[in-house]
Amino acid sequence: MPIAAVPKYLGQDFKNASPGMRFGMYLKLWGVNNRSHETLWTNHDINYRVTGQASEERAFKYENKVSALKDAQALNAADKEIMQSLKTRQEAGFASVLPHEGIRLEAIATAPFTTGLGNEHPLENGFAFLNPYGLPYLPGSGVKGVLRQAARELASGEWGDSHGWSVNKNIELRIGKTTILLSLIDALFGLESQDGEKEHLRGALTFWDVIPQIAGNSLAVEIMTPHQSHYYQQKSDRKSGDSETPHDSGSPTPLNFLTVPPGSGFSFFVTCDTTLLTRHAPHLVAGEHWRTLLQAAFEHAFEWLGFGAKTAVGYGAMGRDKDAEAQAEQARIEKAHKEADEARRALLSPEDLAHEEELKQVEVFRQLFETARKSAYQPGSAFDQQRLEFVKTVLEWIDPRSRQAAGELLAATMSKAWGTPGKKERKQQISEAIQTLKG
Repeated sequence: MPIAAVPKYLGQDFKNASPGMRFGMYLKLWGVNNRSHETLWTNHDINYRVTGQASEERAFKYENKVSALKDAQALNAADKEIMQSLKTRQEAGFASVLPHEGIRLEAIATAPFTTGLGNEHPLENGFAFLNPYGLPYLPGSGVKGVLRQAARELASGEWGDSHGWSVNKNIELRIGKTTILLSLIDALFGLESQDGEKEHLRGALTFWDVIPQIAGNSLAVEIMTPHQSHYYQQKSDRKSGDSETPHDSGSPTPLNFLTVPPGSGFSFFVTCDTTLLTRHAPHLVAGEHWRTLLQAAFEHAFEWLGFGAKTAVGYGAMGRDKDAEAQAEQARIEKAHKEADEARRALLSPEDLAHEEELKQVEVFRQLFETARKSAYQPGSAFDQQRLEFVKTVLEWIDPRSRQAAGELLAATMSKAWGTPGKKERKQQISEAIQTLKG
């Protein structure tokens, strides 16, 4: 008796699996029918039935693509955490790159983004997921291809200002007895050799994979409806040689495919091998001219080209997110300052470290004093208690530098115009502490 050869895991719930697994391996196009004596599955437009015993389960394949994709597109909490972790890991790796050897740009998708439609899949339209995480990604090779095309279009001069790009091969590279002529595009993106040629050259730029930070809780499903399936798929009349010409009045065939929704964030990381570029085109390293060229290519790609698949019909359009770029740059600067400070503190003695911490407490009390003196002094106020607590703390310090700084600040709070305590004994207590601290 024929039985459909289907996996044992049919009917199980895989909501905790990644989108890539739910779309690729566990897509719900199969089900189990154990309520009747027969099994039904479909192959395109042809239905097949297999009759079996009532006690046996039978599998069937159904064509409810919308329902299946709805289950596959959802993002669970683990997916979001991994998505953020991958970006954090890229940021950590990029932080180790010298500032003059890397560039980071932030973008927001203004239209749905899709890629990997040509990948094999039962729905005829695949999608690119990053293994083993099962999350959408834009391969670095795809970013490089778009930016190379942007550079070519700018260099052609047909888009107005070329922003410094040129196709002229005016860079001479001497390798042994052979001289190779390079353009700016060759030096940065690599020399693409024609069939049979022996001249190959690695470009100075390296493009990282892009991990979209997906807006919302799921991917999106888009639909394309080609109207010429009668021409592309149906057989012609072989005897007469007649075939129906393509026209737009044919019956549409809805095809569903996954996309990353608009509003999702994209972080582009590019590094430059300045050592290699110095050998090939040193003028591009001087003044970081390569960076200016690459930024112009990115701007052109954002405005006119787009990234991923189906860009000709508007998919993959993006815009610069300069606010996110400013935040990322500020975070990079703060991290660099923190690391430099930690390196500096590692060289200090325990006494100097203690002195720095004590000076921080002095500054905290100075801010309390500056805030309190904006109003008329009131004996017995909160500042009086803060001052008394500060006196008790600084009298326990050992470092003479810290004690001197604390004593001078306390003396400033005891001016006749503002800050002298009303009680004689309190005034005497603080005055004696000042004398002790100042030595």
